[in-house]
Amino acid sequence: MVQGKTKGLQTKGSSARHAKKAAANMKKGRVAIAPKKTVLVKQAAMQKNLTAKINKSIENQMVAAASAGKLTIMKNTAPEASSSTSKSKGPTKPGK
Repeated sequence: MVQGKTKGLQTKGSSARHAKKAAANMKKGRVAIAPKKTVLVKQAAMQKNLTAKINKSIENQMVAAASAGKLTIMKNTAPEASSSTSKSKGPTKPGK
């Protein structure tokens, strides 16, 4: 007969400690928990499809705008560019 503890019969660590480690290793950001009720599952699927369609529409609009002409970061760059050309390029010092 075996006397003393064996490897397979050792006690497991406390579950609270393991849960704490698992919580510490979670990724940052928004966590989405999947719904379990059938109505909510359908709503989530519909919302996902609508979001995908809206994003695709926006991307198509951006592609159309990009192919139409030059891309600019700001909307009103043309009026500002014409007014900034009349100004001097840098601050001038009165002594020099």
